[in-house]
Amino acid sequence: MDKSEHNGRTSDGVQRQAIAAALSDAVVSLPADLLPSHRGKVRDVFAKGNELLLVATDRISAFDVVLGTVPLKGQLLTEQSAFWLSQVGSIAPTHLIERVDAAILRCKIAQAFPIELVVRGHLAGSLMREPSSSRGQAYGLRVDPAIKAFEPFPQPIITPTTKEAVGVHDQPCSLADLVSSGRIEAKQLDRVVEIALALFELGRAHADTQGLILVDTKYEFGVVDGDVVVIDEVHTADSSRFWLKESYRARLARGEVPEMLDKENLRRWLLDRSFSGQGPAPVLDDAVRTDLAAHYWTLTERVLGRSFTPTAGGPQRMAGVVRQWTREH
Repeated sequence: MDKSEHNGRTSDGVQRQAIAAALSDAVVSLPADLLPSHRGKVRDVFAKGNELLLVATDRISAFDVVLGTVPLKGQLLTEQSAFWLSQVGSIAPTHLIERVDAAILRCKIAQAFPIELVVRGHLAGSLMREPSSSRGQAYGLRVDPAIKAFEPFPQPIITPTTKEAVGVHDQPCSLADLVSSGRIEAKQLDRVVEIALALFELGRAHADTQGLILVDTKYEFGVVDGDVVVIDEVHTADSSRFWLKESYRARLARGEVPEMLDKENLRRWLLDRSFSGQGPAPVLDDAVRTDLAAHYWTLTERVLGRSFTPTAGGPQRMAGVVRQWTREH
């Protein structure tokens, strides 16, 4: 596969050619004879004993609604998540055992806390869209109304949400609400807040070396053998916002939005069509699916510092891995 001259990254033309070829083969699910233990918005989870397989499909969601597929998304997100999970061991243990396929991670089963901690370094996304006079109140915070869109906060802030079942919107809340509702104990919450802030600083530092800004991200946690561990994905294009650093200041000075390499591109496309999670969702056409896949591909290569090569085989390849693991466990 041809690469661009810049750090071995795949050229835009080559990316889009590969994405176009994968449009009709996007992975919605595995063959019907393989029934997952749990089906999330974008992942199918197979559990056995004290282990599970996280199978990343190409399904795409926004505003807690599954909207369709983005070709190669499962592989790209797995590439990103496996990289980050391998980097965070100095901060906290994770549930990752090994990567067993381009789109599958083998993990320990954790007792998951039904919460998400969103750490924000800049004013963006849903928080930016709140009225400035009441911004942050749903999270038990007061955000300075003088901070303008896309500008950094003096210090990162945490905006928690509940973690709800598929099809149910996660709810904003304060850190105190998480304890009072019984979702997590106070001592455990102190630990996950400590981990979340440390992970965010690690992510921001690495992103900076790659010409990126890690804007905000969400973390999930659980317990394995009595220890709090990081679970799910870390710093991926689905769970995080990334902006290109080299154009950030100039674009803000011109009143333009930053260059984005994440799912926020899709959210803004949906909002332009008056969809924010309620009512019928717009149909994702191939142009939108291709653009989003290209953003994910570019982010993957910039974060990892190396090129990405898609793996062929789709659902049948992934099904073979799941069947083999099932036989062995």
